[in-house]
Amino acid sequence: MVLKGNHWIPAPHGRLEALYRPSDTPGAPVALVLHPHPLHGGTMHNKVVHRTAKVLEEHGYATLRFNFRGVGQSTGEYDHGVGETADAEVALDFLLDEHPDPEEVIVAGFSFGSVIGLRVGCADARVGRIIAIGVPLRLDSLVCLLTCTKPKLFLHGEADAIAPLDPLRDYLDQLPAMNNNQLVTIPEATHFFDRHSQELRERLAQFLVSRGPLS
Repeated sequence: MVLKGNHWIPAPHGRLEALYRPSDTPGAPVALVLHPHPLHGGTMHNKVVHRTAKVLEEHGYATLRFNFRGVGQSTGEYDHGVGETADAEVALDFLLDEHPDPEEVIVAGFSFGSVIGLRVGCADARVGRIIAIGVPLRLDSLVCLLTCTKPKLFLHGEADAIAPLDPLRDYLDQLPAMNNNQLVTIPEATHFFDRHSQELRERLAQFLVSRGPLS
């Protein structure tokens, strides 16, 4: 097992710069946390990504954050979501190699990272639940949601001008209840949840402790 801290994850294009926080508990749950758009300043150190990872760690999850290709010291170039999806798959494999047989696997993402997380989380049978924060619906049709019945938390600010709430709400309303989508909104919160970090933490914690079916 590698030690906590900064790591390099081998990737087909070279390497991914990552921040790994393991758990000392055998079989502990694990979570992969994905950052916002690489072309708009998104990195694994984004404050929403950082806060999400911290809530997960406080609930006993081993976490892994990493920079998508072309960000920070990760090699490669931006690839319009295709290569970034492959990066997330590589990172998830690394995390599960380090923590085999976890109690649970969560993929969480913010903004652009939420789209990648939904793609990877819905497709990978090892993933149990998905957290999607500030989903920018206009970036992707999210066709993966049509058949994905895993429990999913969509956490959104009601005053989000970057990823407006109404298109996401309308899209989720069209999906069957069996698809297990839970939309939680925070009044007056913007895309980056400025001045609403505590509400963000509380809503994430509520989802983590609700192990049963979503209502």
